[in-house]
Amino acid sequence: DSASNGFSFKGIKDYLDCYRSGKLTPSQVAKNIIAMLEDCDKSTPPLRAIVQWDQEQIMLMAEASTARYRNKCTLSYLDGIPVCLKEEFKVVPYHHRVGTVYLGTEPETEDATVAKKLREAGAIIIGVSNMHELGTGTTGCNPNRYHKIPRNPYKPNHFTGGSSSGSAAAVAAGLCPVAIGTDGGGSVRIPASFCGVVGLKGTFGRISCHGSLPLSYSTVSVGPICTSVADAAIVYSILAEPDPLYPYGLKQPKATLSDMCAPDLKGLKLGVDWTFFKACDAEVLSVCEKAVEHLQSLGASVVEVSLPEMEEVRVAHVICILSEMRDFLQPDFNKHFQEMNLDTRANLALASQFTALDYITANRQRTRSMRFLREIFTTVNCILTPAVACTAPRIYESDLSTGSSDMSFAVRSMRFMQLGNFTGIPGLVVPIGYSTAGLPISFQVMAKWWDEAVLLRIGLKLEQFRCQTKKPYIYYDILA
Repeated sequence: DSASNGFSFKGIKDYLDCYRSGKLTPSQVAKNIIAMLEDCDKSTPPLRAIVQWDQEQIMLMAEASTARYRNKCTLSYLDGIPVCLKEEFKVVPYHHRVGTVYLGTEPETEDATVAKKLREAGAIIIGVSNMHELGTGTTGCNPNRYHKIPRNPYKPNHFTGGSSSGSAAAVAAGLCPVAIGTDGGGSVRIPASFCGVVGLKGTFGRISCHGSLPLSYSTVSVGPICTSVADAAIVYSILAEPDPLYPYGLKQPKATLSDMCAPDLKGLKLGVDWTFFKACDAEVLSVCEKAVEHLQSLGASVVEVSLPEMEEVRVAHVICILSEMRDFLQPDFNKHFQEMNLDTRANLALASQFTALDYITANRQRTRSMRFLREIFTTVNCILTPAVACTAPRIYESDLSTGSSDMSFAVRSMRFMQLGNFTGIPGLVVPIGYSTAGLPISFQVMAKWWDEAVLLRIGLKLEQFRCQTKKPYIYYDILA
């Protein structure tokens, strides 16, 4: 808990303080949220963070939580905490559209594992959040009739990043302190970075993907988007465990938060490949270099490492994720081609050009890259990079009607993300400053498989680096 001057986001602790002191009940909070959800859809431009919500559902969960606080029998730290889930997850009773106009024609009758766990923890699910259609892009631009383009709360004429676009916008705009996203090529970490909030991509298999559309089975991890590292740790500790319905994570070691609150970073070795690190905008680089010095000042040592074959990693990751998506979406591509956004069609058409040989070669590269990382992690505890090489791009008038397809932006936005998705290591992004235009800049820490605890420990210290938090242009104070 840190005392802050000026603006600070309302996190889990703020909600719990209100509930425990009796200042507010979860039911009162839910009423505020419903009023804000109505308001943010009427604003110009509309925020479009939450794309499906149901007043009755929200109130039911809130009233149950209010009764538990009254009877002093709460279920977890998330009891009464408002959360949203990316539309990629099945959430009763919403439509499982996954950013499209053609999927999820009937309301869902079964929850994804993460939705089920959040309900069991007592959270108030306020709805499902907007996303890039089928998770195929990093802008969040989705011009179709059900979704429209979510706005960056810091600058509404800029993108949120994708594909967990609405999840990051909802958290940055104060609608909920916790959102859940999926990350196959930076889809949690890019929007969290662009919207100035914290994003955690767990180790591949750490948090169950059961009940989300299996777009790419070898690259996608689930993770929380929150206003603080402490909140990300709470959500992670509740969601991270084996799920019999999700075989990839069955053999995982127990999730811990060991040493997370250590007073300093003494004894930690932080690896930096400076050539790779510096491949970003000058403004981003200057803030990120200072963040590295800050971590050093807390007792960590910075070790130069070499991340080999990063260009091969980039190409191989794209081949793996697009081939798997193309395989899974083959029937959709044939049957619903005309209903897809233009950039989705382009990406899936590109994917159809990859051969079986390309896919096999890409997976050999994965084995090589994992071996390199295994060696690197014998000498360092984690790898540091900027989060995204640039800040959130502008939204142009034409994007609203025809969408946006910018391959060079896609490549730049994923540069520091792909290693984590390709090899399955966990990554955490933490906001550390702002560009002169007032857009958030973030920093990334990656660690070896299953070692999320060290990410959270370093993340807590990174949060102290930023001297002030700027209030987003669009912000709803639910507890006011």
